[in-house]
Amino acid sequence: MRIYALAVYLFLYLPIGIIALFSFSAGRSASQMQGFSLQWYGKALGNPFVVDALKTSASVAFTSAVLASIFGTMAALALTGMRGRLRVLFDGMIYVAVMIPGIVIGIATLIALVTVFGAVNPWLEPLTGWKLSMGFGSLVGAHVLFTMSLVIILVRARIEGMDRALIEASSDLGAGPIATFRQVTLPMLAPAIFAGFLLSFTFSFDDFIIAFFVAGPQTTLPIYIFSSIRRGVTPEINAIGTMVMAASLAVLIVAQLTLRRGKPDAH
Repeated sequence: MRIYALAVYLFLYLPIGIIALFSFSAGRSASQMQGFSLQWYGKALGNPFVVDALKTSASVAFTSAVLASIFGTMAALALTGMRGRLRVLFDGMIYVAVMIPGIVIGIATLIALVTVFGAVNPWLEPLTGWKLSMGFGSLVGAHVLFTMSLVIILVRARIEGMDRALIEASSDLGAGPIATFRQVTLPMLAPAIFAGFLLSFTFSFDDFIIAFFVAGPQTTLPIYIFSSIRRGVTPEINAIGTMVMAASLAVLIVAQLTLRRGKPDAH
């Protein structure tokens, strides 16, 4: 079993390690190690197209993560008191949103947005002078709908592990629903909400498939990388991929540590 596990991990992470290794090559070949240099990291960070794509990805990811955390927490709280077949239906819809392939979400979102824009723009443009189109808003909306399910799952798991006696004690002591939520419920849910925010940010930042369909004129970092590799892979692309991978792993580790620290102690 240890040999099998080692083989699986090598299969998963060896190609990533090779990309990271070749990103330090001093030559122009992306598949050969020709000396050691950090020049490609400097070129990547000095490339204005890379910087613009990075800013777009970061802005979309941050906005999506904030909205997904807010709406996901609200949905998780609402679903907590739901029972019966309706609860089963919503549970299934949440997990389907996580499991469904990204290309299906991208195509479905594109069709839905085009349909809405076609129905609204003939009325909106004569009144306001502007019309709805693909871009930053469509990117954020598509990513919020996708990543919100992650927040719901994390927050609901945290709610189920909460000590309900604390909430009941707060009510018995005269605190209203809003005060109880602000002083008791929200602090207990904060680790799960923060972890959901980090995961939502990572999934949105790394997404290519959904963004490819709804980005319009916007260019995110994954879209820029895809466009670049069609002209050939260079060590600069390896450097960009290595930096994105390192940042994503760091965020995921922080999210995991936050969830572990936020778990209630067993008594």
